[in-house]
Amino acid sequence: MDPTQLAEHLRFYAELGVTGINRDPAWRARAGSTSTSNTQLPTPKEVTESGPPAAERVWTLQEIREDIGDCTRCKLHTLGRQQIVFGVGSPTADLMFVGEGPGADEDVQGVPFVGRAGQLLTKMIEAMGFTRDDVYIANVVKCRPPENRNPEPDEIASCEPFLFRQIDAIKPKVIVALGSFAAKTLLKTNEPISRLRGRVFDYHGAQLVPTFHPSFLLRSPNQKKYAWDDLKKVLTLMGRPVPSSPANADA
Repeated sequence: MDPTQLAEHLRFYAELGVTGINRDPAWRARAGSTSTSNTQLPTPKEVTESGPPAAERVWTLQEIREDIGDCTRCKLHTLGRQQIVFGVGSPTADLMFVGEGPGADEDVQGVPFVGRAGQLLTKMIEAMGFTRDDVYIANVVKCRPPENRNPEPDEIASCEPFLFRQIDAIKPKVIVALGSFAAKTLLKTNEPISRLRGRVFDYHGAQLVPTFHPSFLLRSPNQKKYAWDDLKKVLTLMGRPVPSSPANADA
């Protein structure tokens, strides 16, 4: 990494409130992959009954993508979308990020979170000790709403079953809901993200933590420290070391 990139990363970590980077190899080692299909995860303090309906069967990611096809189930296919933006990452990830919907860059590349907000999300993932290949990233809606407007209720209703199938297929231990629309869709609530963020919910065999969307953090960088607090909670839920203690990290 050249000095300019290194300086940019250090500035980003400082904005998050990270006080150092742990050099212990165990910090960056991925937690062992353990199936949760027959294991009840620890019950968090806050519990919600919300969750996707029980699937008749578990679909593979490939089957889900094939079932979506060149989707015409809602009006978004008539409003300028170029392609389906399905999801990316490890099909057996312990950690899953769910956003709102693809933007212009995602619509061109067919990959979620590759624009400015996606670059920030990548830095957040790396600050946690993961790479994008370690986690799974998807959106509530798979087609770009025109002018990046908010997804409408009928569009969410048409698309959310595929997200629920993705969750069933991956079986993550922890889901991070990025922003208001992801949190409200998954939790079936109208509470604002400012009240949902940082709380822990039991969710369909996983634990769900809502936090701010990276695009909001780009507009409000002073909120990054709160998003980092949420991600530290995620690491704790996963039983991974949190890289923020001056006692265990180099300045």
